[in-house]
Amino acid sequence: MRHVGKGTRAVRGGVKHTSDDVGSVIEPIYQTALFDFREPEKKVVPHGTAPLKYSREDNPTVHAVERKMAELEHGADAVGTSSGMAAITTLLMALIRPGMEVLIPLDVYGSTLVLIERLGKFGVKVVITDPGNENVLASIGRGVDIVFIESLSNPLLRVYDIPQIVKAAHEVGAVVIVDNTLATPIGMNPLLHGADYVIHSATKYLGGHNDAVGGFVIGADAEAMKGVWEWRRVLGTIMEPFTAFLIDRGLKTLHIRMRRHEESARAVAEYLMEHPKVERVYYPCMPNHESYELARKLLSNCGGIVSFEVKGGLDAAMAVYKNVRLIIPSVSFGGTESIITHPASTTHAHWSPEDRARAGIRDNLLRLSVGLEDVEDIIEDLDQALRRVP
Repeated sequence: MRHVGKGTRAVRGGVKHTSDDVGSVIEPIYQTALFDFREPEKKVVPHGTAPLKYSREDNPTVHAVERKMAELEHGADAVGTSSGMAAITTLLMALIRPGMEVLIPLDVYGSTLVLIERLGKFGVKVVITDPGNENVLASIGRGVDIVFIESLSNPLLRVYDIPQIVKAAHEVGAVVIVDNTLATPIGMNPLLHGADYVIHSATKYLGGHNDAVGGFVIGADAEAMKGVWEWRRVLGTIMEPFTAFLIDRGLKTLHIRMRRHEESARAVAEYLMEHPKVERVYYPCMPNHESYELARKLLSNCGGIVSFEVKGGLDAAMAVYKNVRLIIPSVSFGGTESIITHPASTTHAHWSPEDRARAGIRDNLLRLSVGLEDVEDIIEDLDQALRRVP
């Protein structure tokens, strides 16, 4: 299925059932810990590494959604993991060696930053740049082994220039990992721009319903992905079969949901831009955003996240956060329900005030994951909450 659209890939990609004896249209949930191993030479070999024998290593339900993700991201292979952080951990364990240098911008997901900083205990040098393409590109030089970026940063939605970063990294022999969670395969395919690996937290848009926790690693090279599979096997970070079933079901509507998320997010961003109690709005496909030109060039969908700063500082932002009624104050994003997050006290609470300032995360910043409710109701809820701001 190399010449079909993203919607067709999302619905039908990877369809090759483990067993066609029953004729199920949907891959069943293989809720089993182990498989009959009497004649292993006749068993399915999902990743070309070992026959099915134990669900910590491989599972047919998981493999079905892995095949689909490989197609959606134009990769050679994919492995499903128990969370997005498990995907990052598994991939890094497969790649790092003592003495390596990992380059990462400050504005990555908070837990990603903490994990990579802690690689120092394994003899890995970690270089953290200030946010932005210029800072990353200026820091790529001899000695850098891995560059880890996000296609679209969280929560300020900076678009990273993947083609330029890949070119610079490959010139010095570095591997490029792109976390594509916010952009999704509908918005961007980093492997087509030369990236070596793509990471996803499937908990977000891929599953799309706030009811499953999972992750993926997708690689451009099938042989290299065998090492990732091996580390998933020994770490035990495989995705659960029922989770794989839920995420596969979510993927079938991904292209439709992303279209609605984008339409509603644009409307919300436009409303907030005109509101007298809003200081600044961050949405990559609005002309006021620093990444607007890159977004127009690289993104085919601008996503459903709108971040904004409320005039009046922390107290003003918390007045909005605590007084929404339809929108849910919580963490995470990408689901059917609209979620509002205060990054300084949740996702980035463990950061120092200095690091938050470097990343541009102010105390009055709120991140809104625009869900699939009627956009008029989302805007009305924001309006009544903003009226609570002194």
